[in-house]
Amino acid sequence: MPGARVFSIGSRLCGRQEVGTVSQDQLENVFLTRLTAAANWCRKHSLWPMPFGTACCAIELMATGASRHDVARFGAEVFRFSPRQCDLMIVAGRVVMKMLPVLQRIWQQMPDPKWCISMGACASSGGVFDTYCVVQGIDRFMPVDMYVPGCPPRPEQLIQSIIDLQEKIQKGGTISGPSLVDPAMISGRPSFAPLHTLSTT
Repeated sequence: MPGARVFSIGSRLCGRQEVGTVSQDQLENVFLTRLTAAANWCRKHSLWPMPFGTACCAIELMATGASRHDVARFGAEVFRFSPRQCDLMIVAGRVVMKMLPVLQRIWQQMPDPKWCISMGACASSGGVFDTYCVVQGIDRFMPVDMYVPGCPPRPEQLIQSIIDLQEKIQKGGTISGPSLVDPAMISGRPSFAPLHTLSTT
C-alpha cells in the first residue's frame, strides 16, 4: 500500500521466532491499555441498578427507563430486583426508620464493587419530612456516591448523575480490590451506623 508505514514485529509461533511486517491500517485495530482501566471501562458501561423506590421520585426513575429518556443509551437499563445481581442502588424517595433495616440488608447483599445514588431531597436530607420517623439523609447509615437534588428530580438529572458516576468508576477501582475496601473500616469505625445503634430520638 503506497504511503503506509511498515513496522517490524516479532511473533512467537510454534516455539520459533518469526519476523513479519504490520501496516499502519492493521495497527489501527490494536490498542494497549492497563487491565484496571479495561475492567473499569467494562464496569461503568454495565451498571445494573437496584431500584429502591418509596415515593414520587420512583415515578421519575421509571420515566428514566422509559422510551423518552432511555437510560439504556448509557448501559444502565438492566433493572434487577435481586440484590445479588445488582451493583448500583438508586434510593428514590423518603426512607422511614422502620424501612431502614431492609435498605441496609439489601445494600449488604449486593456484591462488591457497588455504588449508590441518593435520588431526591427526601433520600438526601429528609426533605420536607423533618420528623422523628423519617431518616434525615441515607448517608448517615450507608455510603452514597452521588446526590441528585430536586423534589422530585427530573429524569435528565438522574441521567447526569449516572454519567458522573461512570466517570468516577473509570477513575477508581482495581482488579485486586484494595480500593474497594472502606477506609473507615480499616480504622475500626464503620462509615455507616450498624443496625443496633439506630435511634428515633
